[in-house]
Amino acid sequence: MYTAAYIQATQTQTLAFLKNVNAITVFNVEALRNVLRMHEYMYYVQDAPKITDFDYDNLYQVLKKIETENPICITPDSPTQRVGNSLTGNFATVPHLVPMLSLENSYNAADLIDWDRKAKEAAGLQNISYCVEPKFDGASISLLYENDFLVRGTTRGDGVQGDDITANIKQIKSIPLRAAFSKYGVTSIEFRGEILLNKKNFEAYNNTLMAQNLPPLANPRNAASGSLRMKNPMEVGKRNLEAFVYHVAYLTTNNNTQHATQSHHADLEMLWNLGFKSPIKEVKVCNNIQDVIDYTAAYEAKRDNLPYEIDGMVIKVNDLALQDKLGSTSHHPRWAIAYKFKARQATGKLVGVEYQVGRTGAVTPVAKIQPVAIGGVMVSSISMHNEEFIAERDIQIGDTVVVERAGDVIPYIVKILPELRNGNEQKIIYPTLCPVCQSQLVKPPEEAVWRCVNYTCSAQIIERIIHYASKDCMDIRGLGDAQIRKFCDMKMVAALPDIYNLNYAQLSKLDGFGKKSMDNMQAAIAASKTQPLHRLINALGIRYVGENTSKILAQHVAHLFDLKTMQIEQLQQLDDVGIKVAASVYEYFNNETNIIILEKLEQLGVNFVGNKGQINTNTDGSLSGKTFLFTGTLNIYKRSQAEELVEAQGGVILSGVSSKLNYLVVGDDAGGKLEKAKKIASITILTEAEFEAMIK
Repeated sequence: MYTAAYIQATQTQTLAFLKNVNAITVFNVEALRNVLRMHEYMYYVQDAPKITDFDYDNLYQVLKKIETENPICITPDSPTQRVGNSLTGNFATVPHLVPMLSLENSYNAADLIDWDRKAKEAAGLQNISYCVEPKFDGASISLLYENDFLVRGTTRGDGVQGDDITANIKQIKSIPLRAAFSKYGVTSIEFRGEILLNKKNFEAYNNTLMAQNLPPLANPRNAASGSLRMKNPMEVGKRNLEAFVYHVAYLTTNNNTQHATQSHHADLEMLWNLGFKSPIKEVKVCNNIQDVIDYTAAYEAKRDNLPYEIDGMVIKVNDLALQDKLGSTSHHPRWAIAYKFKARQATGKLVGVEYQVGRTGAVTPVAKIQPVAIGGVMVSSISMHNEEFIAERDIQIGDTVVVERAGDVIPYIVKILPELRNGNEQKIIYPTLCPVCQSQLVKPPEEAVWRCVNYTCSAQIIERIIHYASKDCMDIRGLGDAQIRKFCDMKMVAALPDIYNLNYAQLSKLDGFGKKSMDNMQAAIAASKTQPLHRLINALGIRYVGENTSKILAQHVAHLFDLKTMQIEQLQQLDDVGIKVAASVYEYFNNETNIIILEKLEQLGVNFVGNKGQINTNTDGSLSGKTFLFTGTLNIYKRSQAEELVEAQGGVILSGVSSKLNYLVVGDDAGGKLEKAKKIASITILTEAEFEAMIK
């Protein structure tokens, strides 16, 4: 962006300004702005500051004073215009010019080779040149510039639209307020980036929090994401966030060309030359897939030494015209793929075990270890699932355990290191009483889990209420985990029906419950009364009854209480309802406590009307009479979207693998369902791409 000669000349001007700040007036204010812009670029993009923070702040205050006294001379791209003067309210939702698609994932060389084969077949080429760059682990953003000026910054949102966070974006000084896109003939451009908090700044910020006796942030990614939605832009500026930009999604030019350059690598160079942080220094153009594999392996080996958290590499077709030819699915581009690094591991000392009680009474042991950092996240609590998990690995208090973050997300104990034992370790004694209500725990012979069977156990009640309000159940937005626990602690909520009788006058006196948030929560609670019956059935938390089984039950009753009259044998006759599910449903609707709660919910206006007679009768659909089940992580569709497509064409979704299943659609990281399906000859196993072809 700046030549060596320009930097030298600006440095000379800087020193002149510092020697005589009183000589700076409205007549040379644009020269001062240029000085400050150059120093922002050297500090935040090049990481090579030319003056001290004190000197920069001194010149900045002079500029601010001149502009305050002469507001007519303020320009939109002035360094002073980054800082907002007021708090941001609710963020407006705005559409992206082009959807922000997800990336297909790969986990090994074989995946990359297969993806390369498909790309070459689709392109009709013998070889393709690829651009390989780091996959930053931060918060995705979209930036829109028009006539060289930044006009909007948005979050990824749902990929189609996101939150307008322009005021907060302006606090990130590696994002120019003005960039000379017009030099490339570009009049309007939307491009993608990632907001990051580097490891050094993350540690420094956490140290600041802990010095104030505040809890530290969990990891750089969450810190970056949370920063973007802060209501006070000035607070955003304190976090020293950075932005890498890495993909031009859409542009218009004054000569009506579709691209400003011919390659992705050239796009990154353009962004770099215009003053943005693009990963151009980390990018490698590879002439074949083997070069890609070699580069990703080399980069993975040095990931821990990088200043930023990355969780993989992104491989993109370099030729932009070829990208256009390959196109995209509804979920991901066919010209790009993410290569995910192997899960991180660390070792920590097991110092204790706590026991948590879930909504069905399951008692789960949670290992408490001395905090260890894994991939930028401090891990101190890890689920050990059940008593058998502990026994199989001979885990003892005092052991050194190897911890892994599966998918770089969920911590998991891989193994213990018995060679590091010193004889002071203690056997883990599983409790016989519920740690919350002190009821006797029960472990059925066919299960691995100990349970508290006291339905009125306060821990179970809280978890059931949280489940009831969750997104896939009654979807009561604004009534989350923290709010429910707080209401229960205050005795405002003691059972499900109490949600609909909250004392809003009392709530308005609590910290954190402003009028807007209370109005939104009250509206969401009222709206939940009209949810379809299958959501209510799912929300009740009946053992073994999930979303699909809830739909089946709702389709076979005119009213929820029709399930009270059905015997186990009748329930088993329903599609995808086996003996365990039937027995659980029968037991639930023959429990007097449950019926009392349900009667109160109905009296409060919650919808109990079912869909009997409205069962999917689309016999003309291409999938009529066929049964489907999805397993693993889908990349082309969301799970709910895929299931809706099946049902729209007359198909039926099952909840488990059995001889009734026709098709198992397999995504990434498929597990036990896939292995079980392989043993049943009548089941056809489909990849997600094969399923997409079938649907179309």
